[in-house]
Amino acid sequence: MKKKILALALAAACSLTLLAGCADKNGGDGDTVTIKVGASPAPHAEVLEVAKEILAEEGITLEIVEYTDYVMPNTSTEDGSIDANYFQHITYMNNFNEENGTHLVSVAEVHYEPFGLYAGKCESLADLPGRAQIAVPNDATNEARALLLLEQEGLITLKEDAGINATKLDIVDNPKNLDIVEMEAAQLPIRLQDVDMAVINGNYAIDAGLDVADALAVESADGAAATAYVNVLAVKEGNENNEAIQALVKALCSDEVKAFMEDTYGGAVVPVF
Repeated sequence: MKKKILALALAAACSLTLLAGCADKNGGDGDTVTIKVGASPAPHAEVLEVAKEILAEEGITLEIVEYTDYVMPNTSTEDGSIDANYFQHITYMNNFNEENGTHLVSVAEVHYEPFGLYAGKCESLADLPGRAQIAVPNDATNEARALLLLEQEGLITLKEDAGINATKLDIVDNPKNLDIVEMEAAQLPIRLQDVDMAVINGNYAIDAGLDVADALAVESADGAAATAYVNVLAVKEGNENNEAIQALVKALCSDEVKAFMEDTYGGAVVPVF
C-alpha cells in the first residue's frame, strides 16, 4: 500500500512535465519540472537564458537545445524530442504545418525581427549595377518576405496580389535585371561577400555580428511584416495549456525579457508584448 501511495505521489509531482521527465532537485529535497525548448542560437537562445532564470525561481528547469536550421526544431517538437520551440515566425510555422503535416501551434507572440538588406560587393543602393546578384532565403515564406523588402525599396515590382506568398515568378518589373539568388538562410551571412547584396533573416544577421543599423534597408515596422512575421513560442497541439509551458509564456513576456531585448539588440529584436 505504501508503495502505491508513493507511486501516486511521484506521478502527481511529474504531472507538469511534458516529455522531458521529472528530475530530482537539491539531491532529493524536492522535485522540479524540466522542459526542453529548441531555439536558434541568437537571439532566441539568448532570450531564453533570461527566461531560464525566472523559471528557476519557480522550480522549473529550462533546458535550451540549440539548432542552426529551420527544420529540426519543428520535427523535434512534433515527435516529442523537445517540448516547445522558439525560433520561427508565425507564417513560417503555418506553412511548415501545411507542407509537412505537423500539428504545431503558437502559444505566445514574443518579438519581431526586421529583415535587413546588407551590403556585399556593392556598398550602396545608389551604386547597385545592372544584373547585380542579390541573395535571398530559399524557403518559401522568407523568400517572399525578402522580395517584399526589395519591392519596398523600389528594386522590383511584384504582382499586386502576391503578398506574403510571393516568389520570383511574381516579379513583373525588374528594371536593373537583378539576379535573385536563392540560398539556405543560414548561408546568407557566410556568402554575403560573394554577392552584391543579401536580404538576411534577423537571427542569422545577429549571429553573424551584423548590425541592423548598418543595413542598407530594413522592413517597415508599421507594415504587414510585423504581424505576418512575429516570432512565436510553438508547441505541439494539445500542449498549449500545460502549466510549465504557460509559466514559460509568462517568463518570455516579462518586463525582464523586454528590457533585455531593448538593451541588447539595438532595434534588431523588437518585443511585441
